[in-house]
Amino acid sequence: MARIEDRAPATATGDAPLNDDIGEELRLRMYRMQVEIREAEQRAYDLFLQNLVKGTSHLSLGQEAVATGFAAAMQPGDLSFCTYRGHAHTLARGVPIERVLGELMGRDIGLMRGKGGSMHLTSAEHGVMGSYAIIGAHLPIACGAAWRAQYKGARDVSVCFFGDGTTNIGAFHEALNFAAVWKLPVVFVCENNLYMEYTPIGDVIPVEHPAASRALAYGLEPILIDGQDADAVYRAASAAYDKARAGGGPSLIECLTYRYSGHSRADPAKYRPEGELDRWKERDPIKLYRKRLQQFGIAEAAITAIEADVKARVDDATETCKASPPPPLDIITTDVYADGGWAWRN
Repeated sequence: MARIEDRAPATATGDAPLNDDIGEELRLRMYRMQVEIREAEQRAYDLFLQNLVKGTSHLSLGQEAVATGFAAAMQPGDLSFCTYRGHAHTLARGVPIERVLGELMGRDIGLMRGKGGSMHLTSAEHGVMGSYAIIGAHLPIACGAAWRAQYKGARDVSVCFFGDGTTNIGAFHEALNFAAVWKLPVVFVCENNLYMEYTPIGDVIPVEHPAASRALAYGLEPILIDGQDADAVYRAASAAYDKARAGGGPSLIECLTYRYSGHSRADPAKYRPEGELDRWKERDPIKLYRKRLQQFGIAEAAITAIEADVKARVDDATETCKASPPPPLDIITTDVYADGGWAWRN
């Protein structure tokens, strides 16, 4: 069987045909979003090495274009369902950097006041309906949210992100079948970064692409896109959202991408073939998108201003988090159940 990485789109983002369907304002916003995700996650890595991030963390360095493209195409009220690798999607929906870093650091300023940690980021205010540590658990939940929208005649779309390994989980197939039968307004997004934890996905599937090759089984169009190109991701997301809002049912989109680090901070990723990481870094989504901006004649000063501003904001957020205290002990038993308390109810 051919290796998955050999099937990645060959055309570099910077060589793609130019067109103006997205526009300068949105492209600058998407560049800012990608730089913010990269800088914030790199800072999370640095803080981990300083023993300021407790436990483990799952970074998506190298995958910024996926979170950016889908978030940029969303409307207010749309819902995001993430995996434990959910920092990027949380930031992309507009959650402040200090709320994310603060949660990773276990500080009171954190999104969950330091009680959830890296794998449980949630902000209903921003449409982030949770990061889920159980593989595939959130796909049926996203279906439930989409069913609610359909039943009430609402126009929001649920977007569910998951890794390539999830496509071998029963909940993946159950959710796709349910969504297709009921024509639910939900978009399933496979972030195929080639590895299901430590195992190459190509070693454990009988089809060419873990998500796209299985779409036809549920009456869905096979959609395979370049996950390193934020514009390509944005266009695919926009089409899927329009279809869902028009009553056309779900979409399954597979994004070919790559994580630069191991599965988690405990993983040195020694299983990767020599040179693979370097080859993917040649198609780094931020470098490619920076070139895209230059192709459209956007001034270098505007690009560097974004980069400087983001770095300054990450620095400020870091210091704010360091100054924030741990959560007070009196909230340790709050928010266990939906009523805000901890007492068991039969």
